[in-house]
Amino acid sequence: MSSSETSDRATVRVTTWSLEQTAPSDLRPVPPPGGDTVRVVRAEVPSPEFSRFLYASVGGDIRWVDRLGWTYARWQEQLARPGSETWVAYERGTPAGYVELQAQDEGVVEIVYFGLIPAFRGRRIGGHLLSYGIARAWDLAERWPERTPTKRVWLHTCSLDGEHAMANYQRRGFRLFRTEVADEPDVSAAGPWPGADR
Repeated sequence: MSSSETSDRATVRVTTWSLEQTAPSDLRPVPPPGGDTVRVVRAEVPSPEFSRFLYASVGGDIRWVDRLGWTYARWQEQLARPGSETWVAYERGTPAGYVELQAQDEGVVEIVYFGLIPAFRGRRIGGHLLSYGIARAWDLAERWPERTPTKRVWLHTCSLDGEHAMANYQRRGFRLFRTEVADEPDVSAAGPWPGADR
């Protein structure tokens, strides 16, 4: 087997799309699912254990692996950054998904992570959670007075993410501003825990 064949098998072609909103009026929200079963709550106490649970549970089947090797201290550092917020959707008291926001310079807020635990997908929670998270990105400086008021909210998604991710972002009012294609290591989906079938 040639080295190029080995290299071909070890990588996957990934398209990454970057999207943005530049005014609060860009947001096209959707209401919560029917009934009073879904709540979105900010996790105000930095908790590496809880954040790692959310990250692994939401991203385990779509190759979120970047943070799996993080130490406790690295998680704590990330969560304690000024302007870092985690908003969690609960369905009848059970965590269903989350949005992680990070304030950047000059009034920019990035939606660093967003998604639902697989068992909660397809239940009209995602559009509401994303709408709620975007609204919190726009009013983030109200909770962090030392931060510049938000002027731009952005995120990126890629061809490895859920099949409805891009459409959900665009329906909420995000506009594409950059597309990149690159070969990345072909890592297997970790699942929420070793040996999990999801």
